[in-house]
Amino acid sequence: MTASLPVMLSPDPLTPAQVVAVARHGARAELTGQALDAIVRGADLIAALGDDPEPHYGVSTGFGALATREIPAGLRRELQHNVVRSHAASSGPPVEAEVVRAMMVLRLATLATGRTGVTAATAEAYAALLNAGITPMVGEYGSLGCSGDLAPLAHCALAVMGEGEALGPHGEPIPVAQMLADAGLAPVSLAPKEGLALINGTDGMLGMLLLALADLEGLLDIADVAAALSVEASSGSAAVFAPHIQVLRPYPGQGASARRIAGLVAGSQILAHHRDAAAERVQDAYSLRCAPQVHGAAREVLGFAAHVAGTELASAIDNPVITDLGTLESNGNFHGAPVAYALDMLAIPVADVASMSERRTDRLLDVTRNHGLPAFLAHDPGLHSGLMIAHYTAASLVSELKRVAVPASVDSIPSSAMQEDHVSMGWAAGRKLRRAVDGLGRVLAIEILTAARGIDLRAPLQPGDGAARVVAAVREAAGGPGPDRYLAPDIEAVHRLVRDGTLARAAGGDGTR
Repeated sequence: MTASLPVMLSPDPLTPAQVVAVARHGARAELTGQALDAIVRGADLIAALGDDPEPHYGVSTGFGALATREIPAGLRRELQHNVVRSHAASSGPPVEAEVVRAMMVLRLATLATGRTGVTAATAEAYAALLNAGITPMVGEYGSLGCSGDLAPLAHCALAVMGEGEALGPHGEPIPVAQMLADAGLAPVSLAPKEGLALINGTDGMLGMLLLALADLEGLLDIADVAAALSVEASSGSAAVFAPHIQVLRPYPGQGASARRIAGLVAGSQILAHHRDAAAERVQDAYSLRCAPQVHGAAREVLGFAAHVAGTELASAIDNPVITDLGTLESNGNFHGAPVAYALDMLAIPVADVASMSERRTDRLLDVTRNHGLPAFLAHDPGLHSGLMIAHYTAASLVSELKRVAVPASVDSIPSSAMQEDHVSMGWAAGRKLRRAVDGLGRVLAIEILTAARGIDLRAPLQPGDGAARVVAAVREAAGGPGPDRYLAPDIEAVHRLVRDGTLARAAGGDGTR
């Protein structure tokens, strides 16, 4: 779906929503007059250095460990093309189009600051490539996260030069030259420093962070919805979610989660009918009782990661970079540590929220702990297996999420003949977080499918209004209790409802933020 309003790029920072609009929803990216003025000033500064006898990294020298080689003026354009071609060295399956588009619009935003020295023609060609929907093929492996995401960004720069391959409509590789010709675009011949400016940034890992933040904001709300449905299906207690208890530990995320769960189960006939039985249990299990504490803690980490993303969006990452003093200076701002740490930190609560969800699913299927429901919520236990293996799927996903929660940023492999002797591995942190976010959505979908069946089996007693709306939405996509049937389509159907916002809209009222 193409967004209707273009995203205007100026020297001011983009917002996370603007990046997602271009990356995921196809919004156009357009350079403002203010951006073009800044770009021209930066390009003029680089041009003025052409006759400077003092060496300038990446303008009149080689790169990395080869920076000691002075490059004569007649070879400096070739130098820029060579650095792009040689650095476009990724491998593996192609990265998702939304990640590549996020990377491209973030690099374009840095060009718009005028601090990189690219020409207006190159910046406009980069925007045209993005707006034509030409998405360069970028392999999954190749970035160490320092000096930024060199290899992934080099594939994008290669496309501006009219070389390499891009993703076709079905993900197949198509020569970029062909796609440029079809779009009426011409390849660019890079001027001094332009090749380096197009590849030297943290845009890949930052793009993955911004996309993950957008996804997790919704998924943590869905985690509250799933927990509320499990409280209903388990005939648990909503008393622990009361404001006078939550205020004693006043984390904002915890309070929001408790309010959402309480709102969804408000007016529940199931909880009212089973209140005496619940009292005999004294307390529900942690996976029910402590959901706001865990979901709230995840929101605290999400807030930290959003702060990092906002700071990165306000940054101009390049090396060398044009400073406010009007000088071109080498620096270390391309190091991906801040983003890598945020990506790694997010993977921990993602795994833990999924783990808690899986525990609630398991309780609902265990006849010794589900308080009156049939074993595995089966139609005729023994003859039918019910949702037994749906839980296996959730458990396998949680096991995988625990593995990808191991941080990537604690590792470093020196490169470039020890010139780049400490790297962030932020790209790897971003790749595993994307797998974690996808897994969390699937685990929550399985819990919601399970809890919805448990609620149905409590009939004629009805859940709270909010929970009832969610169950109704599930029932439009997936079947309810009954004899065993092909189960995978039901899981996928509920996962789609999680991903496309249907369940969040169904929760409505107190069930949403």
